[in-house]
Amino acid sequence: MANGSNPAIISTQGERLPVRRNKDGSVMMDERGLLDLPFLVLVVLLVTIGVIMVFSSSYARAYFKEGNSTYYFARQAIFAVLGIGGMLFVSRINYQLWRSVSFIVLAVTVFFLLLVPIFGTEEGGAKRWIWIGFTSFQPSELAKVAIVLTFATLMSTYREKMQTFRYGVVPFALILLVICGLVALEKHFSCILILLTIGASMMFLGGTDLKWFGYGAIAVGVFAFLYLKFMGYASARVTAWRDPASDPAGDGYQILQSLYAIGSGGLMGLGLGRSRQKYLYLPEEHNDYIFPILCEELGFVGAMVVLVLFMLLIIRGYWIAMHARDRFGALMAAGLTTHLALQVFLNIGVVTNFLPATGISLPFFSYGGTALLIQLFEVGLILSVSRQNDNKLL
Repeated sequence: MANGSNPAIISTQGERLPVRRNKDGSVMMDERGLLDLPFLVLVVLLVTIGVIMVFSSSYARAYFKEGNSTYYFARQAIFAVLGIGGMLFVSRINYQLWRSVSFIVLAVTVFFLLLVPIFGTEEGGAKRWIWIGFTSFQPSELAKVAIVLTFATLMSTYREKMQTFRYGVVPFALILLVICGLVALEKHFSCILILLTIGASMMFLGGTDLKWFGYGAIAVGVFAFLYLKFMGYASARVTAWRDPASDPAGDGYQILQSLYAIGSGGLMGLGLGRSRQKYLYLPEEHNDYIFPILCEELGFVGAMVVLVLFMLLIIRGYWIAMHARDRFGALMAAGLTTHLALQVFLNIGVVTNFLPATGISLPFFSYGGTALLIQLFEVGLILSVSRQNDNKLL
């Protein structure tokens, strides 16, 4: 991985490119280079399949609730087109810009998180969204991006001091404490888990002394125990996870319906559009539980194709990070890729009952316009790093 300390960079043609540096020592980027084509193609494929599955999975519920069977599909398709356009635009911006505005993004995130308990709208028994006139917005989604940007910025600044407690632990712990504390007010434990995992993975990559991860694991374990003990809904979910059949009409209902959908798909599936569970049997069938509908309609083969696409996307994201031309770009791309990988793992783990139920969406698939926009914004950031990579595998 290029760390920006080399006196010159070798291009794909073998010549050594002179490196101009900013005042803070980071590499001053030029605008040569194309974006990473394999990564782009994988993203567009996943978004396209996701929009199709939103149409198929939401057909019955959209007609029942809105009187228009294409209601959710049309909105998701519009956000997908806007998101891909925004992704391509962001990919053309020199990613060093985000280093200079990272703490502004963090401040905006904290501001919106503070507004949630006051002006937030409640959906599904949780107050996590803010209505912005035409759609709802979940500030905790922006928090994930803010943590990646600020952590990458600090780690690039303190690169020689990351082994110390003052510079390698304190600033990151304070940021996580503030963000996770505000998210805890929303009773969104799964988001806290993602934020902590993203933060810990970036600290590991940034060079934080390994002993602090042990202390951090103990602190997280104590927090999780207390959270599950005093938040009744969370402990009920753990009980339902261990034995969903013990309460088939209550807490275990959703996971049982999810497993029915996955099992009924068999090897080749019932066929696109032919799911039975989407007819108001499986809650959140077009959102967090869209993957079981995919399994039911496209079968084991279709599900494996989608999982392979996600796997290739994640591998390619880390490849881009490993070939970044400076430390900030490498850490930012790695952090954003880790976020996508975590959400895929947690969502699939939940719908297959491998993990307790959480409110984690499947990237590029689950219905949600602003969430899709933020995910494609993250992809745009990764693509902007790929434009500066010297090694291209097309």
